[in-house]
Amino acid sequence: MKTLQNLLDVCRATIPEIFPWDLLELLEQKKDIIILDVREPEEFSAMHIENSISAPRGLLETAIEWNYDVTIPDLVQARDKAIIVVCRSGNRSLLAALTMQMMGYQDVKSLQTGLRGWNDYEQPLIDKEGNIVDEDYADDFFQSKVSPEQMAPK
Repeated sequence: MKTLQNLLDVCRATIPEIFPWDLLELLEQKKDIIILDVREPEEFSAMHIENSISAPRGLLETAIEWNYDVTIPDLVQARDKAIIVVCRSGNRSLLAALTMQMMGYQDVKSLQTGLRGWNDYEQPLIDKEGNIVDEDYADDFFQSKVSPEQMAPK
């Protein structure tokens, strides 16, 4: 049986990862990139990178394909564009990027450390109204909330 870590290792063998400072450099150079946030809608509403697109991981395959009620035309037509996939910590984004690569996306990368790392690098996040999110609030938001029942038995 494969574990999540095994699946992520498979992704890392195929999907390039960039760090927050690499993404910042691309944005400063005004590179034509798409930032795709694959977190859940409530996570995206709470905070996200400005101008990013939301397509939750659970709906990704239909969001990037024509003829579905969640189709995002800008993404369907971006198979030849640079896409940086982001999530909270960099795991969902790796899985999503691999899926996108398998579905014909030619230049897809994952943000290593995710938005947690972006925030640690002191880069701005905005809420659904476009207001800058307080860094301390974001720190708390990105903390792991694993309960004792969710921990592996000893």
